[in-house]
Amino acid sequence: MKRLIYGLLFASLIFAVSGTIDAKKKNTRKTVQEEKYDNLSSLERKIVGKHMLSLQWISWKYFGSVTIKKETNGTITCKGEQLAINCKDAEQQCKDNGDYVKLDGVIDIVDANHLIFVGEIREKIYHMNNGEEVLRKGTFNFVATGNRKYWRIQEMTNPVDECVDYIDIYFKR
Repeated sequence: MKRLIYGLLFASLIFAVSGTIDAKKKNTRKTVQEEKYDNLSSLERKIVGKHMLSLQWISWKYFGSVTIKKETNGTITCKGEQLAINCKDAEQQCKDNGDYVKLDGVIDIVDANHLIFVGEIREKIYHMNNGEEVLRKGTFNFVATGNRKYWRIQEMTNPVDECVDYIDIYFKR
């Protein structure tokens, strides 16, 4: 009889605990950020997020960042900058001389290796264009080729100086 009573108590305890666990599972809610992430395609998941950004005239050692995000209306935006002020060594190219590159626009994802950026690219490099800002507006292709772990701007020729700008957006880590 004692075995029967202990068995019933044990069974009711197991039933009560499993009911509590089931109730907790049912009440689990996702954060707004998790829900937004769930609404992204697998390709968008690889691209949406925070990325390192570089322009070789500033540094390939101290990076800036860009944030690529999908807005509620479906538009994918890209905004960020690399500032020379964030450099921390004595490299000539990396002194705090006010140099910067800034991106602000929207992105169309062609595929994992090709992004089309439409917007503004601003850069100020002390030894180019008399140290004045260069503004580019329009459509720019960022492409990852070979084994590169970044998308590089394909319209590399600086519009006001006879040089090439390597503006790179790195894959997320």
